[in-house]
Amino acid sequence: MKSKREFLEKPSVNTDVYKQDWRWQEGDLTVTRTMQWTAPGCHNGCSVLHYTKGDELVKIEGDPLSPYNEGRLCMRCLAMKDTVNHPDRLKWPLKRVGERGENKWERISWDEAYGIIEENVRKIWAEDGPETIVSMQGTGRNICWQTPYLSYSAFGSPNFVLGFLSGDACYLPRTTMGHCFMGDFMVADCSQHLEKRFDDPEYVLPEVIMIYGNNPVISNGDGFFGHWIIDCMKRGTKLIVVDPSLTWLASRAEVWLKVRPGTDAALVLGMLNVIINEKLYDKEFVEKWTYGFDELEKRVQEYPLEKVEKITWVPKDKIVEAARLFAKAKPGAIQWGLAVDQSVAGIPTAHGLLCMAALCGDIDVPGGCMIPRCAYDISDSYGCGLWNLSEEMLGKMLGVDTSPLHALGFDPTANGDTVLQAIETGKPYPIKMLFIQSTNTFANMSADSARVYNAMKSVPFNVVVDPFMTPTAVACADVVLPAAMSAERNSARVWWWPLRSIVKVSQYYEAKSDETIILEIGKRLNPDLFPWEDDIEMMDWWLQSGNRFHAGWPKKTDMTFNELKEKVMSWPEDWGYKKYEKGWLRDDGKPGFNTNTGKAELFMTLFDAWGFDPLPYYEEPPESPVSTPELFKEYPLILTTGQRTWEYFHSEQRQVPVLRESHPDPLVELHADTAASLGIAEGEWVYVENMRGKCKLKVKFNSTLDPKVVRAEHGWWFPEREAAEPSLFGVFDSNINNLTQQGVTGPTLYGAPYKNQICKIYKITPENDKVSPSEIVTRLGGFKNVK
Repeated sequence: MKSKREFLEKPSVNTDVYKQDWRWQEGDLTVTRTMQWTAPGCHNGCSVLHYTKGDELVKIEGDPLSPYNEGRLCMRCLAMKDTVNHPDRLKWPLKRVGERGENKWERISWDEAYGIIEENVRKIWAEDGPETIVSMQGTGRNICWQTPYLSYSAFGSPNFVLGFLSGDACYLPRTTMGHCFMGDFMVADCSQHLEKRFDDPEYVLPEVIMIYGNNPVISNGDGFFGHWIIDCMKRGTKLIVVDPSLTWLASRAEVWLKVRPGTDAALVLGMLNVIINEKLYDKEFVEKWTYGFDELEKRVQEYPLEKVEKITWVPKDKIVEAARLFAKAKPGAIQWGLAVDQSVAGIPTAHGLLCMAALCGDIDVPGGCMIPRCAYDISDSYGCGLWNLSEEMLGKMLGVDTSPLHALGFDPTANGDTVLQAIETGKPYPIKMLFIQSTNTFANMSADSARVYNAMKSVPFNVVVDPFMTPTAVACADVVLPAAMSAERNSARVWWWPLRSIVKVSQYYEAKSDETIILEIGKRLNPDLFPWEDDIEMMDWWLQSGNRFHAGWPKKTDMTFNELKEKVMSWPEDWGYKKYEKGWLRDDGKPGFNTNTGKAELFMTLFDAWGFDPLPYYEEPPESPVSTPELFKEYPLILTTGQRTWEYFHSEQRQVPVLRESHPDPLVELHADTAASLGIAEGEWVYVENMRGKCKLKVKFNSTLDPKVVRAEHGWWFPEREAAEPSLFGVFDSNINNLTQQGVTGPTLYGAPYKNQICKIYKITPENDKVSPSEIVTRLGGFKNVK
């Protein structure tokens, strides 16, 4: 039986039905208490009950005894049985027998697949060097440390990268800025780090949560379960929501700030202006724990509210109301998301929000902006295995010479824009192999999708690991390996707190877990660094290794994977707030923050030394009514991309019937008045176009948007369509990244304008629809060649 230490008591839950054991029988069904992560899934890791019969998953339920999600599951999890057992999943390894793009494959054994990979890797080592091998993965995956370890320790290459993500514009601008600002990151404290949640005597409910740049109840981004905010709302927490559209949360907010996409840094500076000039800041915290207040005070005078209103389209009285509400809240929390990162001003926007949290005294206080940790300080890092590379090899990481932030390892990955340039130019060296693990590249993550497609096809040898055949695999793979899903693997989750088990309960044909694939490839290429007999031993090593990059709090665990499996979830004892007072943040054990000054740096000394602006500032999007007024006459709408949906996580799940029935088509939302002026009706298919490309989307009215703003979904491809080129599952037909830009970033090389483009919209007619966008890209050389 589980102890009270392991799970919060739920007196209202019938424990005769929902037992506390980690596994039990219900008739001919085996029930396993564990968690669901990718693949497929989202950034979260909700507690579930898996019901299996033999090797087949037959049902999934939320675990009502778990304090993490308390039995709640999203549509994607509830449809997991259909996804796991989908007949179109990859069943065994394949090698290409036709030309790339023809979708002609031959079934091979795992041994043969590994042999092909080993042969090519050793040839590349001998002829070109390990650095010419690039490993890549998708966003926030279950392989955050596993694929990097493969790259650094098996391939011997420093080039692990996040799937051509331009400007590292997903989470990394915020995390990098957090480490420069105070040596750490921050997340909204909705009691999720406490085993007893709201019943913990130290916890204080946030008076106000500012939701900035995401829709957490749909996206559940960055390991943050969106319903935690609703839990706080039920207990009295008020909301400020910053979003161009009236979301469900915005409709329930005290203040909704309807910001022009891409102008967030100006909005934050406007709120800082109010907080500083009205002296609403926490004077004691500012004096004792921050550096550079005088400089910041001077900077915000450059952003009077009249100027900010003109830039952002947010009325100045709303800016004042939001700033006062947040500053007076004791405590206040900030739940920030992807839109912060996805502009060229992603870094200064993140800096401004960190300044706001610090000025208001909300850093690492109960109910504020807590400094999180991975449980037991277990490394969940893209840098896992970097210690196995020589200094010389580390110096060859692509992008390391482009920015001091990359050079000093604030982001321990290669730079996606630089990898693309290396493929295209052969400089500083050619790219000879891509190992592509659970990323559908040009279907989803990369900007300028046609450019990335062409680049990937030019690489001599490519391996794709995925649960399904994807456009990426058909277009460029030489070997395809079938990846197991979450229910088919042994692993664990520590991002963020607590430690949770992932237990293998089912098997689909010959699919193997990412851990097993990585281990078996590693044992062939560098057995000394892959000494484990199986995935369980590998997980034991990872659990017990601790974090090699920080010497301080908290301590590692001696727990084995099998022990964790039976615990299901483990909450480390040594959690605490105000870590800066306790000496838990610095390697020297002294109080303060892990910065040059020992304080949270409103004026950042590292940026000052590197020649970057050390204070928050605003930079206009590179294409906008302000920066390109003549171009805006031709493309008179502001386009924000990446709208999240209930049914899908990025490019996943389009082949799952119950989810596709709920959301069958890719949508673009625009104001009804805008549609009327263009002669467009709701439900019509239109072209969304700019100077780079176009795509087909279906119109949905959203009259809460500004008439000059449209927002579009991303990640669309059509598994039901022909796989071979020129169709390629129709991947370019409705791909909003036909319109986005690769390699346009902020001065630090962080942040990219995925969410602030310009475009025009017009009806699809027989005359303008004679050639599909997919055929334009795959057969006719791209949009520049077809008018």
